Amino acid sequence: MLQTENKIVYSAFGLRISSEIPLPELPHISEPSDELDIEIRNGDIGRFADQLFATPFMHVVDEGAVMFYVPDTAYYSIRDGRFITVSPVQGADEDLIRLYVLGTCMGALLMQRGILPLHGSAVAIQGKVYAFVGDSGAGKSTLASAFLSQGYSLVSDDLIAVTLSKEDQKPMVTPSYPQQKLWQDSLNHLGMSSSDLRSIYGREDKYCIPVASNYVTSPLPLAGVIELVKTENQLQVVRIEKLDRLQTLFYHTFRPFLIPRLGLMEWHFQSSSVIANQISMYQLSRPESQFTAPQLVNLILDTLSMEA
Repeated sequence: MLQTENKIVYSAFGLRISSEIPLPELPHISEPSDELDIEIRNGDIGRFADQLFATPFMHVVDEGAVMFYVPDTAYYSIRDGRFITVSPVQGADEDLIRLYVLGTCMGALLMQRGILPLHGSAVAIQGKVYAFVGDSGAGKSTLASAFLSQGYSLVSDDLIAVTLSKEDQKPMVTPSYPQQKLWQDSLNHLGMSSSDLRSIYGREDKYCIPVASNYVTSPLPLAGVIELVKTENQLQVVRIEKLDRLQTLFYHTFRPFLIPRLGLMEWHFQSSSVIANQISMYQLSRPESQFTAPQLVNLILDTLSMEA
């Protein structure tokens, strides 16, 4: 564990995080602590800076460390599943710097810690977690928000941290932090106002949505993964079977290209095999031209009720 000296400590993914960069999205830990899991600090990237500058957005992996550069924003390094080093570009927007800290950096760090980071949104249904995965724009966060509007609870948005319990190797999801990201169009359909919301840097019509209630705070078992795909046809749900389950879990792992470069292919395969053998997996097709989130909620609940 890392030692802390009177620093503000945050909580996310069940981890204690000390950060020199303000992270207003994350809950503070008010009680004093002598131990930390993660340290986020400002610092120099070192000898890789020139290489990163010449290949923006490309990920350099060296001795297990992941590094990348976002133009006009910052250099980032993620090492040992414990340290995130950020070297900001002068005049860079703090919101944009933080967006990569809580996204790509945290996803790589979870992987380094042996935590499987699925890319999607997750809600709790009757004490179990169901993860919604899919390509960008598939409607993952919108579907999760539709569940919240019916009284269900958010577990995670964007990054879903999956571990296997030490006792019986059951897949568990540790909640991330109480926030969602939604497009203006989804807000309109869900009857939500954006007047008091902060837009995401560079995406003037996408907003950060604090989740003040209906948020899970303790780990829950993962019971299902539902892949959302857009189609021109009607709503349809089909079960994902056999080896397609492993492919789906690999494809929807956050930044899957890092898996082989970090030497984690065997770990990912074994973890995915254990997970796939214990959960339900479905592919859910939705018409691209219509807002169908409420119908999807009903279809998912009906499908799950037939499993019980």
